[in-house]
Amino acid sequence: MAEDSATEIQLLRSQKPKLIEILSADADFVLQHADARSLLSRHAYQQVKSCRVPSEKVTDLLDHIMQRGPEAAQGLMELLKDKHLQETFPKLDFIKNLKVNTQSSGGKETSKKRKQADEIPDSISAKKKCNNGSGIVSEKQLMSVARTIGKSWREIGRLALDIRSVKLEQIEEDHSTHVERVFAMLRHWSALQRGNATPAQLHSLLSQGDWMLPPESIDFLLETG
Repeated sequence: MAEDSATEIQLLRSQKPKLIEILSADADFVLQHADARSLLSRHAYQQVKSCRVPSEKVTDLLDHIMQRGPEAAQGLMELLKDKHLQETFPKLDFIKNLKVNTQSSGGKETSKKRKQADEIPDSISAKKKCNNGSGIVSEKQLMSVARTIGKSWREIGRLALDIRSVKLEQIEEDHSTHVERVFAMLRHWSALQRGNATPAQLHSLLSQGDWMLPPESIDFLLETG
C-alpha cells in the first residue's frame, strides 16, 4: 500500500506540467473539490485561494497536496479520476491509464525499479562507510538533534536543509509543539535525501553558516558503532 502511494506521488510529479496546463482552465473548480475531500489544511486552502493567477493557483494546490504525503497524493489521484473532473476537463482522461500502466507491468517492472532504487542507496552507503556517521540517520538521532534546535528552525530548514517554505508552514500547522515540528522537518529532509541522509551529512549541514549549532550538541552524529 505504501509503495502504491509512493508511486502515485512520483506519477503526479512527473505529470505536473501537464496537470497545471489542463486544470488551469478552471482552477477554482479543482480547489473546491480538493477542499471538499479535505486534501488541504485550512491554512493551505486559504493560501491557494488567495492566489489570483490560475496556473500558479494549480501549482500551489498540487505542491501542497503532494507535500502532505502519500494519503493526500492518493486522494488527489482519486479526485482526478472523479467523473465531475473528467467531464469538466476531458484531457484528464489520460490519468485513468497511468496507474494501470504502472501496475500492468506486473512484478517485473516493479521489482526492476525497486532493485534499481535499492542499488543507489547501497552504493552511497558503501562510500559512506569509509567515513564517520555511516548508514542512514535514525529517528532517535533526528529527535536528539530536534531537541537542540531553537527558534531558528525555519531558517535552518530553508537555508541548511533546502526545504520549501510551504512545507515548513504545513509542518508548523500540523504539529503543536516545537520539538515535534523540528523533528517533522528533519524527517522530511531525511525522506528527500534518501540514501544521502547520513548522520555525517546532517552534521555537516548543521555545522556551517549563521545557523551553525554548537559542536557539543551534534557531535554525537559522528560517533561510530
